[in-house]
Amino acid sequence: MRCVVFASGGGSNFGALLDRREAGDLPCDFALLIGNNSGAGAFERARRHGVPTLHLAPSQFTGENLYAARLADALEKSGAELLVLAGYMKKLPPAIVAAYRDRIVNVHPALLPAFGGKGLYGRNVHQAVLDYGAKISGVTVHFVTEEYDQGPIIMQQAVPVLEGDTAETLAARVLAAEHDTYWRAINAIALGKVTVTGRKVCVSE
Repeated sequence: MRCVVFASGGGSNFGALLDRREAGDLPCDFALLIGNNSGAGAFERARRHGVPTLHLAPSQFTGENLYAARLADALEKSGAELLVLAGYMKKLPPAIVAAYRDRIVNVHPALLPAFGGKGLYGRNVHQAVLDYGAKISGVTVHFVTEEYDQGPIIMQQAVPVLEGDTAETLAARVLAAEHDTYWRAINAIALGKVTVTGRKVCVSE
């Protein structure tokens, strides 16, 4: 399955996926990495593994339609079958979401629908979990829709919130769970084990 990865930062989830592919656990070809931040560490990860890269950001265009058209062209040329968001801090244009319905995945560092939505990413999520007093957090892999963090849920993994946790210590445990869960969800999609009916996602054995 040909995957295009979107990343904005260091790309640790992308790195974990590359490791799984190279270990023979993930039947994917990473055809392209697209990033909106030219200084993102994900670009260096891609280059080390021979993955083509493209710096493409909405700020480079005078309007969203032009950006969406350039993005659509890049995706078509790459032969993308699945779009993988790995720490991507920009919202995809509605035209792209519609064109790749149920073929865009994201990993969120909490158990959706709790602690999701605009502004709840990275450290903000973990601090919100701690401020609320939740005893369990975790990871959600979901399909992407036009609204932040509201797409059908593919997989979730719980992570305990411990006494004395800070946003940083909780983030570290959640990130380990992300690395353990994201590849499993993508692997299931690649093997044709995932079906979507409305909001319900079935992952067969």
